Amino acid sequence: MRMMVRRLVAFAAVTTQAVAAVVGVLAMTAPSRVLPARSLADSNAVDVTPLLGLSGQLRAVAYPDDGPPAVPLAALIPALAERGPGVHPTGLEAPDGAPIQALALIPLKLKLGAIWRGYRVGFWPGERAPERGRARYRLPNGFLEVTPENQELRLSTHFRVGDFLTHDQQDRWPKVLVIQLPLLDKLELITTELRALGRPSALRVMSGFRTPQYNALGVGRLGGRARDSRHMYGDAADVYVDSDADGRMDDLDGDGRVTVSDARWLAGVAAQVEAQYPEVAGGIGIYRANGLHGPFVHVDTRGTPARW
Repeated sequence: MRMMVRRLVAFAAVTTQAVAAVVGVLAMTAPSRVLPARSLADSNAVDVTPLLGLSGQLRAVAYPDDGPPAVPLAALIPALAERGPGVHPTGLEAPDGAPIQALALIPLKLKLGAIWRGYRVGFWPGERAPERGRARYRLPNGFLEVTPENQELRLSTHFRVGDFLTHDQQDRWPKVLVIQLPLLDKLELITTELRALGRPSALRVMSGFRTPQYNALGVGRLGGRARDSRHMYGDAADVYVDSDADGRMDDLDGDGRVTVSDARWLAGVAAQVEAQYPEVAGGIGIYRANGLHGPFVHVDTRGTPARW
């Protein structure tokens, strides 16, 4: 938490009192009070471009985060901190008029044990002190608490909070979500490239975030999940294109059939996006259809290229 405060002081240029408010409120889990309507968006001089990602399609910002917050977010931090953890309107709008949401994360250390408010989460590798030295990846900075009320909010032009929820405990609320904005940016860039190629472009998320306990259910040869799956860290998604809304991959290669070749074609588009935007480099995996689903492609933003 001290590191987070230092970053906010260094990069956001907010006052010591504002930073203290961020730290204090993020330690709360009670419902927050409503702020007056006036916000930074009341000024026509605000440039939201830094908040929209490489794709220009992001409609959410997150704090605390690893890097320096973009200038509009830095100016909003004192006001946003008063609302506590959750999904909140910033008062800013994208050029298309869509509102930009703020994702105020709950620090991971506040999750005591394997459960968050009745929702089974499990433990990330390295979360428990004795095993921290053996963890392959760094723990998430925090998580978003998702409710029936905020699950429909847009994180980007084509993707909403609920698209990335773990597929278990359907009737249990609130839920936990870890989501990395570069993944959303990559998915939007793939969507844009598909459209530019004149192909179906309705990219759907088959599997987004997986809690550690849910991921563990499929680890091994039969389930096919990696023990240290990127899905647990919020920067991976299994996707397919489904413009005809039949729940399966569309015919992307134009051969009149839906096969693994269509997944290969989609993976090629994802690779083109990575070549043009190395900032979203990561894994691209091709998967065949089975009795439960059609072919699909795994994409992530781990930072280095990986192919399978």
